[in-house]
Amino acid sequence: MHKRSIGLQSYFLLDINAVVRYLIMSDVLLVGASSMLAPIFALFIIRDIQGGNEIVAGIAAAIYLITKSLFQIPVATIIDRIRGEKDDFGILVCFSVIMALVPLLYLFISQPWQLYVVQFILGLFTAMTFPSFMAIFTRHIDRKKEATEWGVYFTLTDFASAGLAGIGGVIAGTAGFPALIIAVVVLSVIGGLLLIPIKPYLRLR
Repeated sequence: MHKRSIGLQSYFLLDINAVVRYLIMSDVLLVGASSMLAPIFALFIIRDIQGGNEIVAGIAAAIYLITKSLFQIPVATIIDRIRGEKDDFGILVCFSVIMALVPLLYLFISQPWQLYVVQFILGLFTAMTFPSFMAIFTRHIDRKKEATEWGVYFTLTDFASAGLAGIGGVIAGTAGFPALIIAVVVLSVIGGLLLIPIKPYLRLR
């Protein structure tokens, strides 16, 4: 019974320190919100982008992933060279909130090149936030609970992604793509703002 209760506490983040708790809560919303677009993104490209087809969708995905991959290591190197967590926190919060607004650009584009620019921006901002998130998470993870807390992180973000992917499809099908984008942005902004409470717990110098 005792072991079972400990597992249940982990699902509700009750036995996790404040920094890791807020980081998980933030990514539950940020990752979950991005998953809302997943079921209909290819459909959006085909329907709303002039000349949109499988090739355009593939190039758009490639631009995002290549940009993210190219910039992550340089950003991580810069973060590691600066002493303290002030830089990590500033980069993480600022770019998380800015990145949360990027999906609004989908409402104003109609050409493949415009889509590629948005994907580049999204990949760049993701590259800024990912290393700083991982750095803070790694430093503050509870000793002897590393596997558990990473497991909680991936379990909760996966659950959120699954649920919100379904909800995203329903919103797009009933209220339309603009309503879905607004929902994604609202959830993402809330997720970004949930990072602010970790500041008092960080080593800023």
